Amino acid sequence: MGHDKEETMRKLLVLAAMTVVFGSGLNAETFNIDTSHSGVTFKIRHIVTKFTGRFDKFEGTFDYEKGKPKTWKVEAAIDAAGINTKNEKRDGHLRSPDFFDVEKCPSITFKSTKISGVKGDKAKIHGDLTVHCVTKSVILDAELTGIENDLQGKRAGITATTKLNRKDFGITWNKTLDSGGIVLGEEVEVILEIEGVVKKG
Repeated sequence: MGHDKEETMRKLLVLAAMTVVFGSGLNAETFNIDTSHSGVTFKIRHIVTKFTGRFDKFEGTFDYEKGKPKTWKVEAAIDAAGINTKNEKRDGHLRSPDFFDVEKCPSITFKSTKISGVKGDKAKIHGDLTVHCVTKSVILDAELTGIENDLQGKRAGITATTKLNRKDFGITWNKTLDSGGIVLGEEVEVILEIEGVVKKG
């Protein structure tokens, strides 16, 4: 009988431990990206300087609970056809098979896989990024810029940046200048300014 009590107690302790470990994410809130107050932009070198473009259509969510980075996660999707560099002819070229090939690869997606390097409000978000139908692991340098409540609900802001080599995603188009230089650089700077909201029920 004593053995049965010990076994029951052991199972209860194991169950309690599992609840602490696996139940820690139950309180994480899911923030829906407010696209009207968010931006997805990029910079790339053009001959002698850099120009900026953006994507106008995107959606996603991020989970956050203060002090518990194991509960944090991000999922987002960008409509590749929504690229906007303020030049209709150039945007058409960027949608073509030379670049994003939006007919074949309509979405750019990101899904986080882990969080590391947490220091205060800053952290590194590791994840799988799919561009031009090619998936690569990337790291976003992210910072939580604030949490506030308004009439709609709770809002949280995140700024995240990273640098990519477009050739890693099979985007290789370029032209050589008479001087021997090239039209486009390979490195792309990505800047994300994201505001998410947990709407009141």
